[in-house]
Amino acid sequence: MENQGALKDIRVVELGQLLAGPFCGQLLGDMGAEVIKVEPPGEGDPMRVWGLGDDKVNWEVISRNKKSVSANLRVPEGQELVRKLIATADVLVENFKPGTLEKWGLGPEALHAINPGLIIARMSGYGQTGPYSDRAGFGGIGEAMGGWRYIVGEPDRPPSRMGISIGDTLTATYGCMGVLAALHARTATGEGQVIDTALYEAVLQVMESVISEYDHSGIIRERSGSFLPGIAPSNVYRCSDGDFMIGANKDAIFARLAQAMGKAELATDPRYSSHVARGENQIELDELINAWTWHHTVAEVDALMIAHSVPAGKVYRAPEMLQDPHFQARQAIIDVETERFGKLKMQNVVPRFSATPSSVRTPAPSCVGQHNAEVYGNLLGMSDQQRNDLAQRGVI
Repeated sequence: MENQGALKDIRVVELGQLLAGPFCGQLLGDMGAEVIKVEPPGEGDPMRVWGLGDDKVNWEVISRNKKSVSANLRVPEGQELVRKLIATADVLVENFKPGTLEKWGLGPEALHAINPGLIIARMSGYGQTGPYSDRAGFGGIGEAMGGWRYIVGEPDRPPSRMGISIGDTLTATYGCMGVLAALHARTATGEGQVIDTALYEAVLQVMESVISEYDHSGIIRERSGSFLPGIAPSNVYRCSDGDFMIGANKDAIFARLAQAMGKAELATDPRYSSHVARGENQIELDELINAWTWHHTVAEVDALMIAHSVPAGKVYRAPEMLQDPHFQARQAIIDVETERFGKLKMQNVVPRFSATPSSVRTPAPSCVGQHNAEVYGNLLGMSDQQRNDLAQRGVI
């Protein structure tokens, strides 16, 4: 597929493993960047074998639009090889423990000496500075420290989690945002810079007014299960054949919901007539709506919500997503011809660009170092003999 992406003239070197750094690389690659992923010789990134089922397909999504080269960063020759590669790049993405790049002679000061325009996106558990910076950190730890885990789950149970690694992907998304801003700044200055994104701070960024509520009113948000306290009605309700999401917490929308339910009087009932009143009577209002939905199918409630312009929707799993005509019309899910598993369905690119469309152009590399000849040979000018020598000695 032709690369028309907004970043088609940008080269990214991706270091690090698992999720935060690689997801940032995926986002940049989807937008057209040439992403060269550096993997350790042998098994490569552990993400190659992560996931559910006998065939692990996480790798196929997170490594689309990437090239794989192998290099042992723990030996001087591997470090020098990657240093030469970074000298040709616009962006370096890494998610090692702070101090690791410096230990390998690949810290920002050393890299900017050979490539002043280089943008270095660094993702770590606690950031590059501060008393916790040298601690190991995973996405789940960032979710806990950033406040996310405490408020997720049922109030009578321990904190829960989402079924995905949201801390890592949030960090990667903010890291990508930083790269885009730094690329813009470089057009004026010609100079690169370092982007420091901490897992816990990326989570903290989406915690809305949790800090301010405590600072101003002494309020500590608690776990509330499937609803947000004070936001009503906005919940998942049980129909006779399944669950259905309704969000009607705005006054005018609630009035339309009341009409759809055949209970127009609820909109003028003092207990429910305003946002504040509905929040104060949230539990009994949800019970009232549940009693109504229980006597209808999901399809019946869905039709009523559409007819009355009430925001609502079915609770989808993967099968429902694949069958939905709106997903199909917008090509939200696409088929990618992968090297390991043939045609594989996965999510399309986000966001959509009108003039410089992002795309999935190439599948994930099937083996570690698949593009060594292309990158080390064509880009860095290494001969076959030089590459073979490095391979025999475990450098690549």
